[in-house]
Amino acid sequence: MRLPFLTALLIACSLPLQAADWRSARPTADNFADARDAVVTAIENRGLVINYTGRIGEMLERTAGDLGATRRVYRHAEVVEFCSASLSRQMVEADPQDIVNCPFTIAVYTLAEAPGGTWIAYRKPGGKSADALEKLLRDIVDEAAR
Repeated sequence: MRLPFLTALLIACSLPLQAADWRSARPTADNFADARDAVVTAIENRGLVINYTGRIGEMLERTAGDLGATRRVYRHAEVVEFCSASLSRQMVEADPQDIVNCPFTIAVYTLAEAPGGTWIAYRKPGGKSADALEKLLRDIVDEAAR
């Protein structure tokens, strides 16, 4: 009788750890524009090309009224989308299903309720080439957050 209870308790206690395990978010003292520019520079320093910048904060603000939303989540929020032809090739040759990791993205945002700091974040990749991709993302964030 105690074993099922203890097992359930251990699983329940590990859920908060698992919930944050899928992303990496790092605070920086930079203002939003400087942090975003630092991410762009760090990406371009590696010879990578930015495909698109999603202005997620603006979209959420613009559609809030239509959705009945009253809470402002971000002061600023953008997602920078980019790719590496060589790393993408390596990933899909290792496992064609790893295409789901493309394109690569890094988010830069300032929370509305804590406007003094900016966050730089990315989704942790999965698959056979996850380590190589996560190293690239982590290195970009590390350079940008200096």
